[in-house]
Amino acid sequence: MRAVQVESPGKLDIVDIEKPEIKSAGDVLVKVKNAGICGSDVHIYHGSNPFTVYPRVIGHEVSGIVEETGDEVTNLKPGDLVCLEPIKSCGTCYACRNNQPNVCEELEVFGVHIEGGMSEYLAADQANWHKIDPRISSEQAALIEPMTIGAQATMRGEVRKDDTVLIIGAGPTGIACLIQAKVLGAKVFISDFNQSRLDYAESIGADAVIQPAETDVAKEIERLTEGELANVVIDAVGLPQTFEQAVESASIAGRVVTLGFNASASAIPSLLLTKKELKVSGSRLQTHQFPKVIEQVNQGIIDPAQIISHRFSIDNVKEAFQLLEDSPEAVRKIVLTF
Repeated sequence: MRAVQVESPGKLDIVDIEKPEIKSAGDVLVKVKNAGICGSDVHIYHGSNPFTVYPRVIGHEVSGIVEETGDEVTNLKPGDLVCLEPIKSCGTCYACRNNQPNVCEELEVFGVHIEGGMSEYLAADQANWHKIDPRISSEQAALIEPMTIGAQATMRGEVRKDDTVLIIGAGPTGIACLIQAKVLGAKVFISDFNQSRLDYAESIGADAVIQPAETDVAKEIERLTEGELANVVIDAVGLPQTFEQAVESASIAGRVVTLGFNASASAIPSLLLTKKELKVSGSRLQTHQFPKVIEQVNQGIIDPAQIISHRFSIDNVKEAFQLLEDSPEAVRKIVLTF
């Protein structure tokens, strides 16, 4: 079967590999329909993901149709539309025992630590597949995973009705956070240097957009909130300066959430944290967010497909990555069709 493989940093090809088979009674074999290209896929392509061993079949935003199931599979049958929950955890470490399998000591993520879903077929345990209402498109199903990232970040930030929320970064992750924060009833501001992304954010419900090239973000947040500052700040960029901006822009008794993997240090005085008694939380992947997000999609509360800006056939995956290289500012989300 065909699969998208990064052989080494900068070298991406469509390769022929062996079709997976049912190996255990709980396995489910899925014929892949769609796969989204995520920032982590791009990091693997660039060689900047520290968790990847090459060569690697990438992809973790995946939907498909069940083709075959193991003897002990009870929740799925051939013909079902499914999406992939792309994490595997040990179930016994401290994180798992405390209901945070997303940061398991032995965490494995499809398309990062283990072979991913940009392939014509993917086999995984039934626990990794979620059934989707057949009225939902396979594109929507594939993009449930990035929506769970937004759900996780807003959960970690304890976003509540009538909170003011600042999201730093209007890329796909920031947009997912915006969508989830609006579902929760918050007033949401979003900042980005990319004006087209800001325009899109405003078109789907952002209450105000901030262009850092033209406006001091912290001062604008102070103005928009009449001096209170943002109750929740979600840093969806992850640079040292955006983390500093997040802490500076948070209100007293506020919450700061960071999703970045940047290893560079930030200059955060402890005074800001203590004086405002801020809660600062990391947010990685998701913890049991799939059922909630699937229900949102099934009920039409959110539409993950609205973040799609480009569609490519698997045959043209190189062109898709080239577009991301040449014009990242023009891309929200690329979805591949198999």
